[in-house]
Amino acid sequence: AAHLSVQASRLVELPYSSSDDDDGSLAGDTDLPMAEQDPGVWCPVPPKPGTFSRCVRYLAFLWNLLFLLLGLLALAVGVWGLLAKGLPGEERLAPPGSDPMLLFVLVGLGASAVSLAGCLGALRSNPCLLRFFVGAVLAFAGLEVLGGLLLLAAQHRLRDALRDALLLCLLHYQEEPDLRFLVDEVQRNLRCCGLGSYRDWETNPYFNCSAPGAQACSVPASCCLDPWQNGTVANTQCAFGALRLGDAAAGTVVHLGGCMAQLSAWLRGQAGGIAAGAAVLVLVEAASVLMALKVLRDIVP
Repeated sequence: AAHLSVQASRLVELPYSSSDDDDGSLAGDTDLPMAEQDPGVWCPVPPKPGTFSRCVRYLAFLWNLLFLLLGLLALAVGVWGLLAKGLPGEERLAPPGSDPMLLFVLVGLGASAVSLAGCLGALRSNPCLLRFFVGAVLAFAGLEVLGGLLLLAAQHRLRDALRDALLLCLLHYQEEPDLRFLVDEVQRNLRCCGLGSYRDWETNPYFNCSAPGAQACSVPASCCLDPWQNGTVANTQCAFGALRLGDAAAGTVVHLGGCMAQLSAWLRGQAGGIAAGAAVLVLVEAASVLMALKVLRDIVP
């Protein structure tokens, strides 16, 4: 009897002990998924950007928006200048690559694309666009520095390049309205005519003495000492026949000296302003890069 009572007590205790173990194992099993499903334990929420970070983000957006508008303006000016001269299919005397309006188009496209990437990257917190913006600005800055170093290293060749550019302007004076406006402004403001002297205009096929037409043996009206008639109306015929006159007689009508010496002296006088403008451009690009890097650091710690 005693032996049967001991076995009965063991049978009674077994379910309780096994149930305790099962409860403990179930409790452990239920605790593990709850811990795994808690995002606060395994995936902490990144802190929200502070006031300074938000201000930098909005400032970067407005900064790039300003340059986006300037780039679109330059692009519009270039396209308008190209369309104002006629359709691309029309016959043109000058090669298309020599059109100065292409510079506005290229600068406008580049500035607009880079600024748009900066705007969208700052507004949408897009790391790819911000990295593209930073890389493009650094590439432009590198090209600017390289160009400045090349100009400093090749100063003696710069004068020859400037002479060739002015000669090209003289040759295409009648064919390109932009070049005509540029040459007239230089001759009128610097009070000069031609490259070395007023007789350089003989190289132009329209002003050469063997050319047909009323402009033969003439120079542009911007070479005249007094390009106005009665002080109010522009006299476009004030320099007609100037190349037929001697130097003494022509000196009473037009400027005899060329523009090369005056333009070189003017550029030397503007060296300080050019250097200041380049420094401002570098500072603007540096500020753009720093703001973009700050926004990028807040997005991708």
